[in-house]
Amino acid sequence: MSTIGDSSGTGSTEPEETPDQQDSAVATQQVSDIVESESEEDEVSEPKLSRDLVFDVLKNRRRRYALHYLRRADETVQLSELAEQVAAWENDIEVDAISAAERKRVYTALYQSHLPKLDDAGIVDYNQNRGIVELSTAAEQLDVYLDLESQPDIPWCNWYLGLAVGGLGLLTGAWLGLPPFSLVADVLLATAVVAAYGAVAVTHTYYARHASGAGETPPEVQES
Repeated sequence: MSTIGDSSGTGSTEPEETPDQQDSAVATQQVSDIVESESEEDEVSEPKLSRDLVFDVLKNRRRRYALHYLRRADETVQLSELAEQVAAWENDIEVDAISAAERKRVYTALYQSHLPKLDDAGIVDYNQNRGIVELSTAAEQLDVYLDLESQPDIPWCNWYLGLAVGGLGLLTGAWLGLPPFSLVADVLLATAVVAAYGAVAVTHTYYARHASGAGETPPEVQES
């Protein structure tokens, strides 16, 4: 004989969730998903630009000028506006003085070649259809190279001239027997002069190699 119900306790006795409890569970899950998503975004770092890519990009003066202007604008720029300023810098004239041919030449080169190259490298965000461009976050990696242009050049000619005059004075003093130069052997004085020339030459070479790739600076950047 069958019985109605089950008094053994094996059946489900858990109460059903109320609508408020269900909404609370959904909200908790959404918050958890948002936190996990933000954590994943933080873990994704900006790809590092290779040294070869940086020098390949900066070896062209027109691209350097474009990057200088975009850095100063710090916002989305119209391609026509960018082309006008780059053309003015290239011809060392005011924007109002550039000709239609000068503007068109720069505009075409930026539109077809330079900006697509910078966009492919991840340095700018370029919308060719709308004719607008802005720097990407990866462009910050170029600051150390572009800032070299605004640093004052070391007057190497003055260093070499100073060494020449100083070396000549040392050797002349030794030749005339003037103290304290007469107390030092001529070969030691000559060695010191040659060593000083060598040290300056090595420093000059090191500086030139590590500062290469920056190139010319736009006139407005030089004045600021």
